[in-house]
Amino acid sequence: MASSHSSSPVPQSNSSDAFFKKEMDATKRFRPVQSLPDVCPKEPTGDPSNLCDSPSLVVDQHRWTIYHSKVNLPAALNDPRLAKRESDFFTKTWGVDFVDTEVTPSFYLPQITKEHFALYQQEITPREKVHERCKNIYTPKDTFDRTLLHTHDKSRTDLEQVPKIFMKPDFALEDSLTFNAVLPWSHFSTAGGKGNRDAASSKLLQEKLSHYLDIVEVNIAHQISLRSEAFFHAMTSQHELQDYLRKTSQAVKLLREKISKIDKVMCEGSLRVLRLSLTRNNCIKAYNKLKLMATVHQTQPTVQLLLSTSEFVGALDLIATTQEVLQQELQGIHSFRHLGSQLCELEKLIDKMMIAEFSTYARNDLNRPLEDDCQILEEERLVSLVFGLLKQRKLNFYEIYGDEMIITAKNIIKQCVVNTVSQIEEIDTDVVVKLADQMRMMNFPQWFDLLKNIFSKFTIFLKRIKATLNTIRSVVFLVLDKNQKTTDLEDTLQKNSAKDSTVDTEVAYLTHEGMFISDAFSEGDLPPVAADTTSQRNTSPNSEPCSSDSVSEPECTTDSSSSKEQTSSSVTPGGVEMMISDDMKLTDLELVRLANSIQELLYNASDICHDRSVKFLMARAKDGFLEKLNSNEFVALSRLMEGFILDTEQICGRKSMSLRGALQSQANRFVNRFHEERKTKLSLLLDNERWKQAEVPAEFQDLVDSVSHGRISLPEKKPAATEERKPTDFLIVEGQKYATVGTVLLLIRIILEYCQCVDNIPSITTDMLTRLSDLLKYFNSRSCQLVLGAGALQVVGLKTITTKNLALSSRCLQLIVHYIPIIRAHFEARLQPKQFSMLRHFDHITKDYHDHIAEISAKLVAIMDSLFDKLLSKYEVKAPVPSACFRNICKQMAKMHEAIYDLLPEEQTQMLFLRINASYKLHLKRQLAHLNVVNDGGPLNGLVTSDVAFYTGNLQALKGLNNLDLNMAEIWEQKR
Repeated sequence: MASSHSSSPVPQSNSSDAFFKKEMDATKRFRPVQSLPDVCPKEPTGDPSNLCDSPSLVVDQHRWTIYHSKVNLPAALNDPRLAKRESDFFTKTWGVDFVDTEVTPSFYLPQITKEHFALYQQEITPREKVHERCKNIYTPKDTFDRTLLHTHDKSRTDLEQVPKIFMKPDFALEDSLTFNAVLPWSHFSTAGGKGNRDAASSKLLQEKLSHYLDIVEVNIAHQISLRSEAFFHAMTSQHELQDYLRKTSQAVKLLREKISKIDKVMCEGSLRVLRLSLTRNNCIKAYNKLKLMATVHQTQPTVQLLLSTSEFVGALDLIATTQEVLQQELQGIHSFRHLGSQLCELEKLIDKMMIAEFSTYARNDLNRPLEDDCQILEEERLVSLVFGLLKQRKLNFYEIYGDEMIITAKNIIKQCVVNTVSQIEEIDTDVVVKLADQMRMMNFPQWFDLLKNIFSKFTIFLKRIKATLNTIRSVVFLVLDKNQKTTDLEDTLQKNSAKDSTVDTEVAYLTHEGMFISDAFSEGDLPPVAADTTSQRNTSPNSEPCSSDSVSEPECTTDSSSSKEQTSSSVTPGGVEMMISDDMKLTDLELVRLANSIQELLYNASDICHDRSVKFLMARAKDGFLEKLNSNEFVALSRLMEGFILDTEQICGRKSMSLRGALQSQANRFVNRFHEERKTKLSLLLDNERWKQAEVPAEFQDLVDSVSHGRISLPEKKPAATEERKPTDFLIVEGQKYATVGTVLLLIRIILEYCQCVDNIPSITTDMLTRLSDLLKYFNSRSCQLVLGAGALQVVGLKTITTKNLALSSRCLQLIVHYIPIIRAHFEARLQPKQFSMLRHFDHITKDYHDHIAEISAKLVAIMDSLFDKLLSKYEVKAPVPSACFRNICKQMAKMHEAIYDLLPEEQTQMLFLRINASYKLHLKRQLAHLNVVNDGGPLNGLVTSDVAFYTGNLQALKGLNNLDLNMAEIWEQKR
């Protein structure tokens, strides 16, 4: 049991254990090349297998090794979990950890199953059958005499005292059942008790086991005595064998002497020549190795020299070449045992230097004066830095540039504000300390110029960022093209794949500039690097190989290293030739993701500029400054912001929504204020309107004429020409005369202001449509309250609402209805198709206006209807003719005609008087029926006919009513 614990867990490979040899060979075949350890305990003997297999700081620098482990030795030796150390039978024999120790299975021992013994069972089964047959055929001979038989029986009787379990061929104490049977637990005390009875039981068990041992020893001695003759015969044979060996030794000695003489005469000279030749070759190899060591010894000074000139790529190439030489050519050299780790630390230092250098470059590039040039700052230096960072897999370097962009964007706004404030004398910087407060003291023109300056600076800022990021992306795609070209070359040499190489599935679907990467690769051997506005990648297929940026001496390139090192010369966008080595182990997926991240950084730059502009805008809008702008100022601001948004979208290729959202928010506030101002203005106009016909100034007629010609906008003022022209009584709209009030003229101008705002600020079209519909509804409802509802009597102080007021109100409503289709078409042309449903507001408004006009007409008819009812109810058929009742009716009809004729068109006047006439006939017919006057040609009938003829003549004598069909026969009851 102890031997099983101390045995080696690794199986020994010998000829009989083919299974373990196969496993170890398979492991060796896939095991990576072992690197040079830091401390070499053995001198190199030429056999790589004799080298130490400990981890290397060169190869294993990026993963956990045993050198990272830290062990507290007292904590490892002292186990506080163990209880009081017991001293029973087991702990005395096998140690204190016997009971609790659990042997873990070895990872090096295979799992043995029944299949491993199948071949053995097949071979041994026939032999076992033959053996059984022989046992049954041949009976054992009785070679012992009676005495021996008696002795045998006696020993047999003694052996029967020994339990059968000790005689089993598979007896093993490791088996728990066997162990419990031999040493039952009932004979031992527990860990805490030591009773006399238990001690006696334990002693009895030991004596019993000793007795069994004595019996077995006696039987073994008896068996040896029975076979003493065979023992002495073996000793005699041993002496004879020793004599034979002595003679053989003498013969071998003579043979060796003869061979020694032959060696001196025939072999020694030739072997000396061969040995000297081998020694010479070894000296040459040692000399070359020393030269190589001398070259490697100069690595660190050369790297320091390269770093002093910022040649990071060359320094990294030299370090990589030196590490490869250390691992292959100079493996096991004791004097270079620390050089690998030193180069690793130097490589880490170069990483930090490159990151710091890139940070400095980004800061200098972004903070240089913003002029109208977008040239790249030190393009060669940038390309070298990017190549070095890619070589070291520092793929997040673009985040440094992104952080600098944020800082620079803040400084641009701050510097613009400081420069502008310093030029304004009205702002005392000593009194107003905060920059935001100083900015809020500017008037709109000053603040507008400041915003325009900020936008122009941001535009140049984005162009500069785009140029720099395009150069970085060009370098990334240059490496990607080189990787793809190498892959195609390997596929061609191996002839294991098709001519057109394909990229990984995930890479193929990462889009670049609107196309798949796989499509870009399939266009040619060397795909284009980028275009002017889409990140061009310029490569030169005919570029010749040039020297590497790294400074390496000829001795550094040995046969083994040069065979593995392949470089290709490529021309960067700036015309700088760089050597791209094969040790840039970046996958196509990583490169494409990096390129997309750099492109995303350009989008982020646009977002940063927009966000900073939004904060600048909100800082000025805190005191309601932007909400107080008039229409022209807000339109100018909106156009400036829209222009900047379009410029950034053109530069960066993607929309940024923050500034557009802020503009929309301010536009909504502007719309609310714009609408409230005009609604309040309209309300005041209506409250002061006396509903009398107003003169139409020439500018309003020009405004209407421009709308008739399809130009919905406010015309420019022409003071000199306007003063000479006199106002007119009517507004001429497409050949029709409209009598209006002053409120409606201003309402038309307000409506055109809404339409012009939509043209100037397209983003507020829907809001303006809603507000305009609300304004039109308000005018309709308010005018209805004032005129039809007689609200003007209290508001303005009118004595009564006359028919002229009603007719004028109806004509004003008709004028607005005339412009509603034009307004609808104007908004429809500026709405998205999905927003056309909002046009239903105009349909509802048109219906409301027509209903209002119809109510006014009904009101005019109702006025005359009440008059007819009052007059005709007192009508009596008697002389004189015409009667006073009919004279009064004709007088009222003439007044009505006089009031509305100039206000309403002739067609509407005729329709109105037809309705009035119908009311008149109804009341007259009712009165005649009441008086029982019938159309019988009698005297009463003649009087009525004379009055009716008087009425008809007077009515048709009115202007425009001469052709009116009055049909007075309906006043008589039809005879049944």
